[in-house]
Amino acid sequence: MTIFETKCLLIRHLEQTDLRVLLEIYNNARNMQFVSKGKHHWTMEELCGKVEAVNKYGKFGMGIFIVEEKSTGNIIGEAGLFNSFQDCKKLELGYILDFVYWGKGYGKEICSGLLKYGFEVLKTETLIARMYAKNIASVRLSEKCGMKRTEEGIAENGEKYFTYVSYCN
Repeated sequence: MTIFETKCLLIRHLEQTDLRVLLEIYNNARNMQFVSKGKHHWTMEELCGKVEAVNKYGKFGMGIFIVEEKSTGNIIGEAGLFNSFQDCKKLELGYILDFVYWGKGYGKEICSGLLKYGFEVLKTETLIARMYAKNIASVRLSEKCGMKRTEEGIAENGEKYFTYVSYCN
């Protein structure tokens, strides 16, 4: 089932048959270099456990969604809104794209789409994106999407991070 569409992408619910492709994406170190802990050795069991844990709020429109390129039907990553703060009025957005699709403007389509979906459909009040400071593309993308930096600090792994926030108008 489709969550939302952008010019080039279809963001939809994850299906069991998507897990094999998602596992390939997760097991690529380049794709995961800016993801918390940078883990890139996943088993199918670990991936299924993560999806199950995150998607327990799926009935509320949150969780991990599949990102599919409209023109090819290829699964190019995942995106989602997460109840990281145990408060449906404040959600975290995030995405992971296969590096082959970096630099094509898909990140902006995903981020803009998640913001619109979160505010207009889920009626959340605050959307947050957290990233490592060295992830320059995500920093710029957050700013292009109108998010404001509200925090910076040092993560458990010693890396500097930023928090960006957008509020419902």
